[in-house]
Amino acid sequence: MLNRIDLSRADLNLLVLFEIMHDERHVGRAAEKLNLTPSAVSHGLGRLRRLLNDPLFLRTPKGVVPTARAMELASPIADVLARVRSVISTAEPFDPANSTRRLTIGAPDGVAAVFLPPLLAELGRTAPGIDIGVRQLLPAPGETSPERAWRSAFADLEAGAMDIAVIPSGHIPTRFHARSLYNEDFVLAMQAGHPFADDPTLEHYCEMKHLVVSFTGDPHGFVDEVLATQGYSRRIALTVPSFMFALAVLADTDLISALPKRFVARHAARFGVVSLEAPLPLTTFQLNAIAPRAAMMDAGLAWIFDLLAPRHECWG
Repeated sequence: MLNRIDLSRADLNLLVLFEIMHDERHVGRAAEKLNLTPSAVSHGLGRLRRLLNDPLFLRTPKGVVPTARAMELASPIADVLARVRSVISTAEPFDPANSTRRLTIGAPDGVAAVFLPPLLAELGRTAPGIDIGVRQLLPAPGETSPERAWRSAFADLEAGAMDIAVIPSGHIPTRFHARSLYNEDFVLAMQAGHPFADDPTLEHYCEMKHLVVSFTGDPHGFVDEVLATQGYSRRIALTVPSFMFALAVLADTDLISALPKRFVARHAARFGVVSLEAPLPLTTFQLNAIAPRAAMMDAGLAWIFDLLAPRHECWG
């Protein structure tokens, strides 16, 4: 009976108000997002405080700050709302052939360039009305822990800013559904006829001018860590912010770069870029597709997820 009484007092809109306030930390901006007046938002916050028996959001000179209790409640309330939204969105059976929905997938550009062509081809055959948005995902600068390096991707998934993420990390929090797409190795990419091909030794490799893909411009990459363990170093002559841009630069210069093997195999030929195995051991990354477990109750999202991450690997 107590649970029934509590639920009878609860207004689902108050949980939506909580979510918006937690994200915006500002009454005026929350009012704009909810299409309400600031007075109505303040009234709703009063009801929310009485319902949850906590001040929840405190006014400060710098804006609204959530209490410790509000921080604790943020994740479970987001989960409840995600489940409700999933139930509503799946009120009608999902029909890929007639669906006109749009989904957003986040991934580093060198990863998206591998999974996107076969995904779009399959959508063209079976779900021509579905549109896809791709977001560039980048690891947090300077982070060595995979889970912390990709924490913004986890946060964006839970906030609904994207539907699925594909990241090179096996450290996936349990609140996410995850499936392996493929393992990615690295090869050395360079223009055809590059002098390194005539003497592909470690010493000759270190004498070359190198290109590193780095969004921040930091020239120190994982290859430098491997070289350091063997007492070697190299000259980073250029950094660029994306893998596709790297191929374009390699085509017109004498630079050399360690790039993802599957990415190179799919896209290098059009740039006249070739690849060789590296004369040193390079890192292998596991690429995982992830989505919030609650969101996977959405039949449409689950269908796209299975299309993107088939149970039997077919990336070749």
